[in-house]
Amino acid sequence: MNHVSYYCSICHFLLLSLLAYLVCQLAVGTCEIVMLNRDSSQPKRTIARQTARCACRRGQIAGTTRARPACVDARIVKSKQWCEMSPCSEGEICGLLFNRSGWTCTKGGGRIKTVTYKNKKPIYSSGQK
Repeated sequence: MNHVSYYCSICHFLLLSLLAYLVCQLAVGTCEIVMLNRDSSQPKRTIARQTARCACRRGQIAGTTRARPACVDARIVKSKQWCEMSPCSEGEICGLLFNRSGWTCTKGGGRIKTVTYKNKKPIYSSGQK
């Protein structure tokens, strides 16, 4: 192997490494769901655990907007004023849980979705009440 082909191999490897790195990076201010588990073993109740990866700007933290992972103002999460980040879907009404451990999203017909934070990870639960 001569010097030219050796340097070409190194350049090719570095270029492929850079492309792989860029493909794996999230755009600033965006989130993606990396894991979603659902448990429907209980009647009229579904428990979902979701993990998201976010690339938030300074002063922002991973949260929920319109029932999707999003970067939100860190003040909202620190103060546990969950409804300020508009976590519910269109047409749902947000309400804080009494101990501020999460929120509920209520839709017509009695359907209530409850979201609680445990160990900084949200646990989603929905059902009829």
